[in-house]
Amino acid sequence: MHTNKIKAKLKQRETVIGSFQYISSAKLAEIVGLCGYDFIVIDLEHGPIDIESAEEMVRACELSGTTPLVRVGKLDPHLILQALDIGGMGVHIPSVNTADQAREAVRLCKYAPLGHRGLAGVRAADYGLRGSLSDYCKQANDQTMVIIHIEEIEAISNLDDLLAVDGIDVYYLGPTDLSNSIGRPGSRDSQLSAIVDDALRKIIQADKIAGIITNDPEAARRYLDMGVRYLATHAVGWMATASISFLTALKD
Repeated sequence: MHTNKIKAKLKQRETVIGSFQYISSAKLAEIVGLCGYDFIVIDLEHGPIDIESAEEMVRACELSGTTPLVRVGKLDPHLILQALDIGGMGVHIPSVNTADQAREAVRLCKYAPLGHRGLAGVRAADYGLRGSLSDYCKQANDQTMVIIHIEEIEAISNLDDLLAVDGIDVYYLGPTDLSNSIGRPGSRDSQLSAIVDDALRKIIQADKIAGIITNDPEAARRYLDMGVRYLATHAVGWMATASISFLTALKD
């Protein structure tokens, strides 16, 4: 299987920057990858992407040298299995609120003896045509990333317990879902900012990898200065912003 470039970078305490993509397009994934992002999160939760299209997007990421990750819709054995079997190098798992859920996330992503992921000669294993499945399982356990979403107030309350779970690669803060969880959907007020910042600091102080998403360059720089090492954005949003700026400049 492929080497997980971003996992290697994170082990070296480097920072990685990537983009979510919820549009079903392998060509767009390839273009975003060629822009220089470290990873692309193929979003099966908030987009209309099916698993067959996601597989083509994984191939496009590989062609452009970008690490393909997959966001599944929920903590579900079948969804996680498919996301990894098509070649995803890790999964984003939403709404992980308890230590038991976090441990289950790890088990679903790992082969025995670390977990109970189902085994077959799938694409991620080169269809069983290169090397042994035994060697593949060891490589997959080492290379696959488990990224859990801290996006509900219950997860914030249980953050100490979540941080004690072995096998989590990134603790990813979801500000939009958190705003919904505290009863102010879409807000970016001081209360939400304090919750997010406190959680990020706690993750970083525990010597774990903190992740977050933003489309604001100033906020991105602030997060990086705090010690966030897994930063996501929406490349398609930046394409739209650039188009609007271009059109506005011509109309002025």
